[in-house]
This record gives sequence, structure tokens and C-alpha cells, in this order.
Amino acid sequence: MLLCTKIRLQVSATDAATLEFMQVKCRALYNWWIMRLRDGEHWPGWAEANASLQASKAHDPELGFVYGKLLHEVYFRLDKAMTAFFRRAQAGESPGFPRVRPRHAFFTLCYPAMYVKVEGDRLALPTGGGGKTSLPKLYSNVVAQLTESAPANYREVAISRDARGHYYASFVTEQPNAVPRCGGVVAFDLGIKILATGVNEQGRVYTIGGFKGHHWYNHQLDKIRSKRDRCQKRSRRHVHLSQIYQRVSERKRAKQRDCLHKAAHFIAHRLVESTVVIGDLSQRQMVMKAHQDKYAQQRRQLHRAVFNEWGLYRLTQMLEYKCLRFGKELYRIDERYTSKDCSVCGHRQDMPLWKRTYRCGTCGLVIDRDVNSAINIRQRFLARLGPHTDSSVRCAASQAQQSNSF
Repeated sequence: MLLCTKIRLQVSATDAATLEFMQVKCRALYNWWIMRLRDGEHWPGWAEANASLQASKAHDPELGFVYGKLLHEVYFRLDKAMTAFFRRAQAGESPGFPRVRPRHAFFTLCYPAMYVKVEGDRLALPTGGGGKTSLPKLYSNVVAQLTESAPANYREVAISRDARGHYYASFVTEQPNAVPRCGGVVAFDLGIKILATGVNEQGRVYTIGGFKGHHWYNHQLDKIRSKRDRCQKRSRRHVHLSQIYQRVSERKRAKQRDCLHKAAHFIAHRLVESTVVIGDLSQRQMVMKAHQDKYAQQRRQLHRAVFNEWGLYRLTQMLEYKCLRFGKELYRIDERYTSKDCSVCGHRQDMPLWKRTYRCGTCGLVIDRDVNSAINIRQRFLARLGPHTDSSVRCAASQAQQSNSF
């Protein structure tokens, strides 16, 4: 399996300007092709598009000062984006045409491993010009300092920058798959108030709380946005408040990612059970009309909590690779009606989101709604084990093995 190690870089002002110049030119080349494709031009494929690089350099001579492998990577990205677009269109899904990359976002620079030099805590990145080319070397090679030791036998290095202006190097390495574990089954119900509630075969309940600082960050972001909206657009104060807003948003996202990483690591590594089952739940189901209250303010808070603070997709993605890394199996199962059905007698009743306790009117069961849902997910998974398992149960480890075999 492939793992990515992200290390922060200490970059001088001169090297930061060099990286900024190269990412601007790569983004401009990418956006130029996107606009041509939007106007109806046919995508010729990676090989033919890459053959037009010399004509692009003749039109914009500054492209010659960008390292050639970075420009080739632009065509790789375009080919992947267009291939995914055609695949979604043929499957009848929403095609989602590739978008233009905005100016405020750093265009990631991807270097192959053989063109990057790591000596101790120093990372050397080449730039364009000089050598056998007829152009002078306008920008010297970038030399950055690593804050951590770089992993060995890396395949690729990606240079990125966050909203606070910090630069990072992501090293992609190949790691062997872990030995599969042997143990029990634990089922988790993902929620809004509590991030994950799990129940194993012995009836033990695991409660994992989510990120608790979003209320404070949302209050700060609302105040900054309110001040910015009263300023003239593109004025110095408007630009200053926009930069502050991006920095606060980046801190919020970093803390949220840290919380999700810790939760996924606890499930995939700390728990003794070898099989993890989660509900295959869509975030849109949490904001349906049946779950909405009659007050508009409460609806806005619900939408913000589900789509901004919950991080359902990111948590499931973390669980997939962490379970594969630590030798566990991850299954997704349809959790429809698991919150409405009684885990003892099977009685079904309406359970809006504001009801946090399940009270069965038939057998008299009183239990937390998330625990009841986790028990139903576990029972539904155990009932499907065996020769009659259908395609709705998906294992992350088996999917990865199938993809590696191809």
C-alpha cells in the first residue's frame, strides 16, 4: 500500500518566491487547457497535449524557467481529470467537468523521486533553465530545510502550501500490507452529536467524541466575515480580513483533521476487534425534511454541522487505509432504519434527530439512539455473513487487493 508522509519545510523568502513563480505558471497552463476544453475543443490525450509544450513555451517564454517535469505533470493531471469526467458521464452520474484552479490556492508541484535530492535535513528541488537548454538559469535551485527526517525509498515528492503560508513536502512511500488479525466484530454508528458509537459482540459500548472547538471557530469566522462584508471589495482592509479568515479556517481544519485522525487510529489500531463495520450513510440523509425543525436558524445550524464539522467522508477514507495498514477488515453496510428499529423486538417508530433516547413502545426498551443503531448494524452484518453475503457489503482490504492485482 502507498503511504504519504507530510513534513513541514523551512523555506527562505527567495526560495518561496521561486516556488510561487513555478506554481503560477503550472496553474496558468492547466487553466488555459481547461478553458479550451470548455469551449468545445476535443481532449487529444496526454501524449499529444504534451507534444504541444514547445508551442506553449514559444507563446510564453517564462515557461522555460519552470522545471520540465512539473510541466509534464500538468498534462498528467489533465488526463486524469478528463478520464474521470468521461467515466462519470458514461456511467450516468453527474459528470462534473474539471474546474479552473483559483489564484488563492497553491498548485501542488509534484517531483519524481529521481530528480529530488535529500541530504540530511536538506531538500533540493531543481528549477528550469541552464544546462543543455539555451535559456539562462533565472532561478537557482530551491534548498529547503526539513523539520523531520525524510522516509527512505520514496517514489514521489509533492510540494504544497496551506492558507497560513507554510510549505510542506509529502513523500509517497510503498509499505507492505499488515498481517490480517483474528478477532471479533465491532459495529459503529456515525452521528452528529457524537462522532462514533460502537458496540462489539460482548455488548461493550465505545463512545468517540468529535471535534468540540467548531462553535468557537464558527463564532470567530462569522465576526470576520461580517466585518469583511461591510468593506469595499478588493480594498486593503478587505484583503487583510480575507487573509485572516483563511488563516482561522486553516487552523480549524487542522484541528478537525487531527481529531478525525485520532478517532480513526483508535478504531483501526487500539481496538482488539479485527472486523470493523460502519453504516453506509449519506450526509444528505441527515438534512432531509423529515429531520429538519421548523425554525430556519436551527436548519442552518444542522446544515453547518453536517457538511462542515462532521467530516463523514474524510473519516471513512481514513478508516479505509488505516484498517488496511493495521491488518483489519472494514465493511460498509446499509444502515437504513437502524435508528428507527428496536434492537430487541424490531418495532419501528419515527426517530427525529432531536430525540436522543430510544423508547420502544412494544417491549419497553430504553437505550441511547446511537447505541441502538450500532447494535442493529452489528446484527445486520452478522446475519449477512456466510454464503449469502450480497454485494452491498464491501471490504476495504479486498478492494485494495483486487486493485493491486490489476
